[in-house]
Amino acid sequence: MRINPSDGHRPSRPILVVCITLIMAIWAVNYLAVKFALRSFEPLTLASFRVVAASAFMLVIYPIAARLPAFFADLKAHKQPRTLRDLFTFAYLGFFCIGLNQMCFTVGLRYTSVAHSSLILGMGPIYALILAVLFRLEKLTLGKALGMAVSFLGVATLASGSGGVSRHSPTLTGDLITLCGSIAFALYVVLGKRVAGNYDALTMTTWNYLFGGLIVLPVAIQRAFALGPLPNWQLIPWTAWACLAFTAIFSSTLAYLFYFWLLRYLEASQLSAFSYLLPVSATILGILFLGERGSRSELLGAALALVGLFLTESARSS
Repeated sequence: MRINPSDGHRPSRPILVVCITLIMAIWAVNYLAVKFALRSFEPLTLASFRVVAASAFMLVIYPIAARLPAFFADLKAHKQPRTLRDLFTFAYLGFFCIGLNQMCFTVGLRYTSVAHSSLILGMGPIYALILAVLFRLEKLTLGKALGMAVSFLGVATLASGSGGVSRHSPTLTGDLITLCGSIAFALYVVLGKRVAGNYDALTMTTWNYLFGGLIVLPVAIQRAFALGPLPNWQLIPWTAWACLAFTAIFSSTLAYLFYFWLLRYLEASQLSAFSYLLPVSATILGILFLGERGSRSELLGAALALVGLFLTESARSS
């Protein structure tokens, strides 16, 4: 059974705009929170703790959110027994969206700058388009190809501004790890688009987090033992724990949940228009609070990449 956004209550435009703005603000601040937390946590420790904590929090808020008919009016229509096929679907979507995507983002940010990370993630629609073409879910037009070419030229220029595309580039390791995470999320978008109409946003998000958390749980347990006895845990400042909590509760579960909810009332192209602001706002925060500075080549590359993304999304919308 397909979900029809017209069924139930449709929020007013101001509410939708406020929700989108809030999500983008949370994700922009998330870069700072992860950077600060990485000063006290090992990258793999922070990444695994974040995913498991987010999964646990999602299970806690599920029964609460399910009682909010104004936001999840179609939830009752989709309360049905889950088949093995459903569970398999949630498992591979959870692996790509929660496990691989969030793990790579957190670890990658340890070795690259906020500007690079936010721009690479901001190119997500480009990666999704390439995968959609490969899966024959979308046709490649001249306008889309031109947009992708400009975007990749911008990414190449960005890399050259940080030391060149070579193993000596100071941010190349982090850029590649972040790219893997962004491609994983693009895979989630392409594969999830085929089944998204069968589930409501709350159910799909909860099950994805459940399987993603289970996949990462062995890593989190190993990293917990690696931290050692309780005194070692107490040495970690409370600010680092607060940043971890922010990334798990707000950046992961709540932001993702509302993002998928917004997709029920808005076209993906409308959300993408706001996504253009994310690399810009995250970079500004990185400059103000982390002291990051970009070269002229990096700024030019970022501008080209965003222009290419705009051209690509415009071609897809038309």
